[in-house]
Amino acid sequence: MERAGAPGPGGRRSRGSRAPSGSGGGAVSPRRRLLAIVVAGLVVLAAVVVGVRLIPGGPRVDPASRPAQDRPGTVLLVPGYGGGREGLLRLAERITATGRQAEVLTLVGDGTGDLSAQVDVLDQAADRALAAGAPSVDVVGYSAGGVVAGLWLARDDGAAKARRIVTLGSPLNGTTLAAQGVSQLPDACPRACRQLAPGSAELREIADTGADVPWLSVYTADDQTSTPPETARLPGTTGVEVQRVCPGVRVSHSDLPTDATVTALVLRGLTAAPTDLAGAGCATA
Repeated sequence: MERAGAPGPGGRRSRGSRAPSGSGGGAVSPRRRLLAIVVAGLVVLAAVVVGVRLIPGGPRVDPASRPAQDRPGTVLLVPGYGGGREGLLRLAERITATGRQAEVLTLVGDGTGDLSAQVDVLDQAADRALAAGAPSVDVVGYSAGGVVAGLWLARDDGAAKARRIVTLGSPLNGTTLAAQGVSQLPDACPRACRQLAPGSAELREIADTGADVPWLSVYTADDQTSTPPETARLPGTTGVEVQRVCPGVRVSHSDLPTDATVTALVLRGLTAAPTDLAGAGCATA
């Protein structure tokens, strides 16, 4: 059979043939039209249910639903890998001295298990604070605690609860130390260690959370745990290297929660806009 519009014998075009219904040359069949409508509906439904951003770069949370910046609430401090709280307790004391309420969270187990369990701890603490009357919460995440904060934003509508995020030496893009553990000492690299290796599913989750709330990420050039130190820089956040604020100062990873200059940056990040570093400099205890 000749195709519609194709040249017939002698170069003439055939008039009597039509493309079969449903082919590219004819009308779309009712069945295909229905299938297209159903597929389009499922795509829209999935976007609504899981919050997929149909417009790249669009907001994850409606800005109108975010906490007011002029109404600071409770500050929640999230420990890092291993769950140590000592340094953060000292930082919490400095925060409460400014008139704010501050709580250092206690992580599940020793803080080396699934980061999802730590996200649940943070979400429950935020809900308790809000239920008690806090207008919002600010979160300070130390080391892996900053990754926990990012996962909370990505999973638990944290951007509708958190007013500000401040992270200290957080491996927001992973740490090569964890990557070495995965490849060379897998038996000594527990769940959280594997989740902090560059390219992990958890780190991919937080890759676009930096602009969800005002976020100050403080890190030190001397860091030998979150490596390289620039792993603390995440698109949308305000990244500040301590040595650019206080040239020549030496601050290790473990010093971050208690160093005077870092503490001053944290207090500034909890009160002023994260990008407002005018006058920031070396601080003394």
